[in-house]
Amino acid sequence: MSVLSATWWARKSGKQDQHDQHDQGALPPLNRGSYPGDRSSQMEAPAHDGLAGHRVNPGAVDQSGVEIRFPYQLDQVHTSMDGHGADPIRFLPMNPMGPTIAHSGMHVGPTIAHPGMHVGPTIAHPGMHGGPTIAHPGMHVGPSNPQRSAPNEPPLGPIMPPDLSKVHLSMDFGPIHHLMVDPSVEEIWINSPRRVFISRSGKTELTNVLLTSDLVENLVERALMWGGRRLDRSHPFVDARLPDGSRLHVAIPDVTAEHWAVNIRKHLMHGKTLSDLSAMGVFSEEVRDLLSGAVKDRKNILVSGSTQAGKTTLLNALIAEVPQYERVITIEEVFELRSVLPDVVSMQTRSASLEGTGEITLRDLIKESLRMRPSRLVVGEIREAESLDLLIALNSGIPGMATIHGNSARDAVRKLQTLPLLAGENISHQFISPTVARSIDWVVHVGLDPLTGLRRLREICEVTGRLEEQTLEMHQIYEWSKSEDPS
Repeated sequence: MSVLSATWWARKSGKQDQHDQHDQGALPPLNRGSYPGDRSSQMEAPAHDGLAGHRVNPGAVDQSGVEIRFPYQLDQVHTSMDGHGADPIRFLPMNPMGPTIAHSGMHVGPTIAHPGMHVGPTIAHPGMHGGPTIAHPGMHVGPSNPQRSAPNEPPLGPIMPPDLSKVHLSMDFGPIHHLMVDPSVEEIWINSPRRVFISRSGKTELTNVLLTSDLVENLVERALMWGGRRLDRSHPFVDARLPDGSRLHVAIPDVTAEHWAVNIRKHLMHGKTLSDLSAMGVFSEEVRDLLSGAVKDRKNILVSGSTQAGKTTLLNALIAEVPQYERVITIEEVFELRSVLPDVVSMQTRSASLEGTGEITLRDLIKESLRMRPSRLVVGEIREAESLDLLIALNSGIPGMATIHGNSARDAVRKLQTLPLLAGENISHQFISPTVARSIDWVVHVGLDPLTGLRRLREICEVTGRLEEQTLEMHQIYEWSKSEDPS
């Protein structure tokens, strides 16, 4: 029973006077329930301004028979009537999900006050999230200040969100922390506790990291708590985003044979522009100018390639070329795109709840984005029936970009002609092929050399819009050759 529920129940049963007498000090302190870890019985109740402060613990029962329960233990509560506010409250966690001692960066639970008391400003340290203030009847609650300031100073501005690229990850990734902070490691995957692999410069390496099953599960659980995703037997695989922007994918038995399979894909080249990629040798300066001009000309661009080929990196660089005055809507399964534009709205999908409700798909997000006045629509990756909604959106005058898995630019277009058929039996090739021809302007294909680990822009093809027996005509604008290697 919560504090408010206990107060209401006492008033309804005619025992509110006894509660008031407790608060006035006329009656002895409340009896406290006993349970493992209860330290309150060993402490003296502090007095402040002549009033006795009460420590109320989970499971406490007062003399009127009212049971009072809190989700955590209150070590001590100081009350004050002089108008200067209540003293700080220190919380002792009673379960793994409960609040902890108030330090910078922690989540602070609600502040609980007794009837008739005056609660002054709630002071929060930078990066600290203050929970709600639960007020009893008759009390006055002062304002909440985001940072400590003098009484006569003007209010401070809003707290800006933290830079996720600078989040310290040692507590979250203890055993593999050195791999997470290594700028040369592109991806980490765990096949079993004793088989931890990494990708460095496009090549696979077996590490000497040895884990246990408990460590792997603990690592995943902490990461999913941050990302707000669910993983259980009814939903045995999950995609989530980590604090530094990396993408986490986990699959558990019975989908896997024995061990948890964990993949962490780091995005080392976030924030790279077309000029940066050109300087790294991904493509030449002439190709850079071609791509920049295509974006400014509002062409619809499809980026294709294999896994780890650099599709998301190139898509990020293309978004950076969008003019500053345009409004961009990005849609992804898990947040991976990072735009530096001033007018950007990012949306991601949501899996269904335990009851099977609340799911939000890429198709839902694409439809909703059309009501958000987009100047440019960007879909992180198309895999299934959402390709139909994207084609319809691109065919309605809204330019956009997306990525797709493919072996070549032509294979990517053929795949785009097939995926919309998953949307329903009433969708046919006779409808899809002309729609693709009118919706896609350029296909940019990137590839990864498995021997050298180098990523290259392999080709750029233009979709001319002409059809011959459901086959789209494509004109190759650029093709990479070995002669372009600096070596």
